[in-house]
Formats: sequence, structure tokens, C-alpha cells
Amino acid sequence: MLEIVKTSDGSNTIFNSEVGENYHSRHGALQESKHVFVKSGLQFFLENKNKVSPTGGDLEGADVSILEVGFGTGLNFLLSADYCITENIQLNYTGIEAYPLTDDMISQTGYDEYVTADLWQQFLSNYQPALKRSIELNKVCRLQIANVKLMDFQSNQKFDVIYFDAFAAIHQPEMWDEAAITHTLQFLKAGGVFVTYAITGNLKRIVKSLGLKVEKAPGAPGKREMLRAY
Repeated sequence: MLEIVKTSDGSNTIFNSEVGENYHSRHGALQESKHVFVKSGLQFFLENKNKVSPTGGDLEGADVSILEVGFGTGLNFLLSADYCITENIQLNYTGIEAYPLTDDMISQTGYDEYVTADLWQQFLSNYQPALKRSIELNKVCRLQIANVKLMDFQSNQKFDVIYFDAFAAIHQPEMWDEAAITHTLQFLKAGGVFVTYAITGNLKRIVKSLGLKVEKAPGAPGKREMLRAY
């Protein structure tokens, strides 16, 4: 059973009683998504890419590809797309979601408050088609949602940024084991960035063993630290 619930920053999330967990942090869905994924993932990648770019300091005209494990409500996509539209950055976004939400449940989230009306309508009208193929939402954003389990996901594409937003290991340990993380990180480009809200000794060990540099980044409200690797 799925239920809309309000988090501490006033934004909504969804509680999944079968899993026993919210889709986002109860301390603030909006705050978590902005901090962990947009700021610490997307913006971190673009800013660091830009530092070594021969074109210098202007992000306009850049492009970025993102893979999200656990597409869920689409909040991470919406905030990332809104940022890219504002900055005129081409965004190619792929989500992995084994159990997609219904249109009705997504429309109840209230996330239209946080992005433009155009983007919200483009997302809602293309959500079902994006479960079947890559869709051009507008001149800046493409979206595809792979309706498969993580270990069944395959792609010839590699991505600049990976958002790892699976349910917590206490509820879905199979999403955080060595096989799952190894499978995920094969899709990261050299020079790419992997971010997740969690940080554990085992996760750090797995990611380091795959040749990435791991750092403890400040966490979203309610969590002291999060993991970022590149």
C-alpha cells in the first residue's frame, strides 16, 4: 500500500508499507533531493568538469548524462531537469524503476510546486511513454525509465553521474551488496561521479575496490554524512 506523507520540510513523499520505508527522507524530501543528488552530484560534476574545460567558466551549452537507480516519484529527475533548463545544459536522463508508480500517485506528490508548470506537464504527459522508450520532453531534456530490476538493466551507454537512490539496506540489502554496486558502477564514465544518501564501511570498501576515490560529503538534514565517489 502506498500513502502520501508530509516530511519535515513541508514537501511530500510516499510511504511504501510493503517495504516499510518512505521514498525520501522523512527529514525533508525536497531538501534531500536537492542536497544529495542535484548539488552533490550534478552540480559537483559540472563544476569540476568546467574547471578543466578549455572553454573556461561558462556552463551554458554543456551536456550531462545521468543514471538514477530507484526513479521512484521522479523528484530527482524533476529538480535536475529544472536546473539544466535554467542553465541551458542538455540533459540525457535514464532512470531504473522495477515498480513504477501510477500517474495518479505521481500527480498527488505536489512536486509541481518546485518546478515550472511546463516541465511538470511535460513530465506527466510523457511518464508512461518514457517507460517504453527515450522521450524528448523539451529542447533540453530527454528521459527514459527502464522498467526492470537493477540486475537486469543493460545499456551500451555510460553516464557522467549516477544517482543511487534505492531503499535503505535494512529493507533492501540486495540493492547494496557487492554484485549490485559492481553492476551499477560499470555504467559510470571515467571522470564521472557516483552519489548516494548513505555511507557505510561496507559500501566504501566495495566502491574503493572498484577503483573509485571515495569521500565523505556533508549529508542532507538528518544525516551527518553521505558518500560521493569519482
